[in-house]
Amino acid sequence: MSSATSPFKIVRQDDDDAVAGRQDGRMSSAKGKALGALGAAGALLPLASEFRVARSQRRGTGRWRQAPVEPGGRALLGISFRPRQAEAFGLDPRDSLKALLGYPFAVARLSAYWNRVEPAPGRFDTSELDWQVDAAERSGKQVIVCLGPVKSFGYPEYFVPGHRLAAPLPEGSLIQPATHPALLAASTAYLRRLVEHYKDRPAIVAWQVEHEAVDPLGVEHSWRLSAGFVGEEVAAVRAADPSRPVMLNGFLPASTPVRAMQWWRSRDQGDSLAVAQRLTDTVGIDFYPRHAIVGNGRLGLYLDGSGRPGQRRRWTAILRWAAALPGRRVLVAEGQAEPWEAVTTPPDPRGRVMYSCPPEQLISTYNHCMREFRRAGTDPWAYLFWGAEYWLLRQQHADPSYLQAFTRILDRAGQDGR
Repeated sequence: MSSATSPFKIVRQDDDDAVAGRQDGRMSSAKGKALGALGAAGALLPLASEFRVARSQRRGTGRWRQAPVEPGGRALLGISFRPRQAEAFGLDPRDSLKALLGYPFAVARLSAYWNRVEPAPGRFDTSELDWQVDAAERSGKQVIVCLGPVKSFGYPEYFVPGHRLAAPLPEGSLIQPATHPALLAASTAYLRRLVEHYKDRPAIVAWQVEHEAVDPLGVEHSWRLSAGFVGEEVAAVRAADPSRPVMLNGFLPASTPVRAMQWWRSRDQGDSLAVAQRLTDTVGIDFYPRHAIVGNGRLGLYLDGSGRPGQRRRWTAILRWAAALPGRRVLVAEGQAEPWEAVTTPPDPRGRVMYSCPPEQLISTYNHCMREFRRAGTDPWAYLFWGAEYWLLRQQHADPSYLQAFTRILDRAGQDGR
C-alpha cells in the first residue's frame, strides 16, 4: 500500500492537532448519521404503527357487552339508511327501514338519488324517497335529506342520470360551472324542484347537498366537483328554502397515509371539510378509524389511525370554527359501524366478525368522537351511525350483537334524559 493511498500514513504526517480535529470530525459525522437514522426511524415508527396485518375474520369476543359508553349529552342520535345497500344484502328496503325505525333514535338521514328520481327525460318520480319520509314521520323521527345531486351516500356514490351528460365526466378534471354549465343548470333546477316538493314536510330538519362534495370518488373516479360548482348548488337550495340549514359533509382521515393522499388530491381548493366550512354553517364529519387496504379473504392489511395527533388537530380546528360564531353546528354524519374491507359489500361471515369493525368498534368509534367534542367543551348536533342495514343482515344470520351494541348506546342516551 503506498503512502498516497494509506490513511494511516497520511495521519502520521499530520500534527497532533490536525489528527485530533479529523478524528472529532469523523466522530461528529458518524454521530450525525446515527442520529439522522434514529430520527428517521422515530418518524417512521408512528406511521408504521398505523398499519396492521390481521386475520380478516375472527371470533366475536362479546367485549361490546362490557365496553363503557360515553353519555350522549345533547347530541341527537340516528342512522343513515341506504335502500340500495339493503337490496345488495338481499333485504327488503321497506321492511328494513320499518325495523330500524322501531328503535328509539332521533334522526334518520335519507337520500334522493337523481337517476332514480329522473330515470328518463321529462320524468320526475319521488316515490322511493316519499315512502321513506312518510315512514320516518310516522315513527316520530327527524329527517336529514341528502339531495345529491351528482353525489350521494351509498355505493357507487355517483347518480347523475345518463341523459344529463353528453359524455362521461373527464377523469382528472375539476368540474366547474364554466366547464359544465349544462350539468350545473340541470343540477340546480333539480335541487329547487326537490326542495319545493319536500319543504312543507315538518320532519325534515336539514338539507344535505352532495356527498363529500369536492373529494374524488375513491379510486374509481379522479374527477372532482369544484367549490364554485358546489357553491352554486348550495345557493340554489338556500333560495328555495331559507328556513332550514344546509349541510355539507366530508371525510376526516384518521391515518397519516390517507391524510397525506387526501391533502395531495385536494390541495388546489381544500378537501370537502374545508369547503364545507367556507360554504355552510353545518358541517358533517365522516369518521372511519379502521379500514382495509388489501386483503385475500384470510389476511388483510389495515390502516388504523385512532387517536393519531394529525386527526386530532383536524377535530380541534373544525370545532374551533364552530365555536367562533353563533349558529354554526357540527355533527358526525357517518360514524363507522360496519366493516370496511377491501371489497365493495361488507362480508358477512357466519359465526365470525370482520376485523375492520367488530360490534365493540361501533361503541369505541362513538366514544372517540364524543370525547373529541367534550374536549372542546361541546356536544355534536347529531351522531349518525353508518351501517344499519348490515346490522339487520347480521341479525338475520343469528348475530344480533351489532344491533345490541347500538341499543346499549341508545339506552345510555335515554338515561341521560334525552
